[in-house]
Amino acid sequence: MTRKPISPEVRRQLIIAQRNEITEHHIYSRLAANVKDEHNREVLTKIADDELRHYHIWAKYTGRDVNPSRWAILKFYWIARLLGITFGIKLLEKGEENAQINYSQIAREVPEAAGISKEENDHEQELIQMLEEDKLKYIGSIVLGLNDALVEILGTLAGLTFALQNTKIVALAGIIAGIAGALSMSSSEYLSNRSEGNDEGAVKSAIFTGLAYLFAVVFLVAPYLIFSSPFVALLVAVIDSVFVVFIYSYYISVANDQPFRKRFLEMVVLSTVVGLISFGLGYLVRIAFGIEV
Repeated sequence: MTRKPISPEVRRQLIIAQRNEITEHHIYSRLAANVKDEHNREVLTKIADDELRHYHIWAKYTGRDVNPSRWAILKFYWIARLLGITFGIKLLEKGEENAQINYSQIAREVPEAAGISKEENDHEQELIQMLEEDKLKYIGSIVLGLNDALVEILGTLAGLTFALQNTKIVALAGIIAGIAGALSMSSSEYLSNRSEGNDEGAVKSAIFTGLAYLFAVVFLVAPYLIFSSPFVALLVAVIDSVFVVFIYSYYISVANDQPFRKRFLEMVVLSTVVGLISFGLGYLVRIAFGIEV
């Protein structure tokens, strides 16, 4: 039976879909070939096979082969390797959602389109949820470490900035407080997990919490080692804290399908309020005790 010719607009959308499918096939295949976990390898291979099957279905209607986007393959492969497979894949899927492909319009001329759309929305999402990663398993520990460091260390730096007004001394105090805070948070997280019977994950939770805390400390203290003016250093530290909150809020929103704006604004407001209170307390301490450095 002769297939009815498709309209130019549907053909254009099918070619875009073809490029997306073959590109994602190569991304998933490369990731599958480089993961050590057998379960994750099977999941990624299954998704890669689905993408290739979809590509061949579209090719029947367009009558042509389409090359993958080499830039997209390279970009998302390394994002997934560096920031986690789940994050990389969900970021990739978000980009696919924004692609100019109207499946309901395509389905009027291509019967398979409805089924492929359902697979893209349901089946592949189910497979993605099956991925297992330490980065996501211990995301609560990472958030705990970052939150505490941003609130505690930024508050400490703000208070010391006005009380001492010496960047080197403030930086030294921030480093000491940061190391002590990281060790304290790590030990607390370890004991908390042990008390809940999570002996296997206690050490990893403690490590993730401590490293996240130290990561935030480095960002916040660095301006005091670069700038001579304590108030410029504090301003840059505040900007750094907002940047860190933006990055990890975006990461969590993508990886865990959570609202980005609410989490970001909550953390920025909390850090700002604590910083202002500490800044004011530092000023009062300086006046009350007549501190001059």
